[in-house]
Amino acid sequence: MSARIVLQEADIRRALTRIAHEILESNRGAEDLILLGIPTRGVPLAERLAMLITEIAQIAVPVGSLDVTLFRDDLAKHPTRSPHRTHIPAGGIDGKTVVLVDDVLFSGRSIRAALDALQSIGRPAVVRLAILVDRGHRELPIRPDFVGKNIPSSRAERVNVRLREDDGEEYVSIEGGDE
Repeated sequence: MSARIVLQEADIRRALTRIAHEILESNRGAEDLILLGIPTRGVPLAERLAMLITEIAQIAVPVGSLDVTLFRDDLAKHPTRSPHRTHIPAGGIDGKTVVLVDDVLFSGRSIRAALDALQSIGRPAVVRLAILVDRGHRELPIRPDFVGKNIPSSRAERVNVRLREDDGEEYVSIEGGDE
């Protein structure tokens, strides 16, 4: 099965820089902003966005991780999912603007699970969604606020995100489909 690369490392860097600026503009600065990455690859993306926002706004932005495993509606189909660590920055999320960060948005079910997980932790003032790749095919009425790249794909295709932190290389590819 051949894969075609749709984003190179420089493309990912540009997309994240643009998203960081859009988050700051939408929030009117970095005050009361928290970034929560959804494991696995949403966590390093959230950390990178936090670094970019800190560079741009000169204000440190708290970053954490939000495990959604136990809130998913497909645990019966995939019972071998291993939970990841949830880390909420000091001060919690109550009254804050929380930006959920993930690598690929597909059906919307992971984000629904993230909203449920967030609700069990506290009550943010606003929740936003930042996604590196939006591939369409939503099953739930969920729309990202910040998108690195819209990549139309068929349901038969697989979008793969590879990041230096987890994979030692960096690109986004699509594989499968009409083969």
